[in-house]
Amino acid sequence: MATSDSEFNPDLLLAHKLPETRSTYNERDVAIYALGVGACGQDAVDSVELKFVYHENGQEHVQVLPTFVSLFSLGSLTDGLDLPGFKYDPSLLLHGQQYIEVYRPLPSKASLINKVSLAGLQDKGKAAILEIETRSYEQGSDELLCMNRTTVFLRGAGGFSNSSQPFSYKNYPSNQGLAVKIPQTQPSAVCEERTQPSQALLYRLSGDYNPLHSDPNVAKRAGFPRPILHGLCTLGFAIKAIIKCICNGDPSAVKTISGRFLATVFPGETLITEMWLQGLRVIYQTKVKERNKAVLSGYVDIRGLSSSL
Repeated sequence: MATSDSEFNPDLLLAHKLPETRSTYNERDVAIYALGVGACGQDAVDSVELKFVYHENGQEHVQVLPTFVSLFSLGSLTDGLDLPGFKYDPSLLLHGQQYIEVYRPLPSKASLINKVSLAGLQDKGKAAILEIETRSYEQGSDELLCMNRTTVFLRGAGGFSNSSQPFSYKNYPSNQGLAVKIPQTQPSAVCEERTQPSQALLYRLSGDYNPLHSDPNVAKRAGFPRPILHGLCTLGFAIKAIIKCICNGDPSAVKTISGRFLATVFPGETLITEMWLQGLRVIYQTKVKERNKAVLSGYVDIRGLSSSL
């Protein structure tokens, strides 16, 4: 809900320090996440994807998909951030953009310290746009493991500022400018995967329990005919496709991920991800096959390839 003008003090907001969060994950969490974004969903013994859910060929640990780190920023948003003079209903949250940087190989289990900061806040009248940065470190290490920058659209949370111009604060350009120009040439690769009707119910086990993705009544109140798929789940499908088709199945090749959520996906729909390799950058676009509608676009920067496409 929007707060009253008298409660909002921009100086207090900008000076406010968000608390660190701590989290722990293990191989079970990694495997459940991989299943949630469709690993082995088309083929239970997929030669590329099995390593994300099983110790294939005697490997010591399951491997970690780079989009797994998006989970590290979940708690702050879904539980509700304590910002002076600003309140919102987490159930009315819509994900707008996600930007991820992965600095070193992801361990299959870890205890983390997540340093959270306000990166942007805009009063849009009937809604607000909130941007949060989360920097994650393994406990006992000063070396940064990864960074998330999350932008969300909060319906009903605007109207909190009292100036003639809606309040806007940005620490830097929003998510490095995630809008990309989709090439008009033939893609370097195309991957088609059907999501399961229960995909959102499986993905939510990784920690995003927003009822918009599971409760039919909540979805209808939000204006959707049925629960929708998590945007980050769609992102996971897309980046998994890029790893498979462009990165020779190597998740550690991924350096930077950006995604801009364009439209909703319903569980059970088929995702087609088109990829254009441009040097060490992959431009991608994901469409819903059944509606021929673009639902996600962005880019992935990679560290290099062991062989050409």
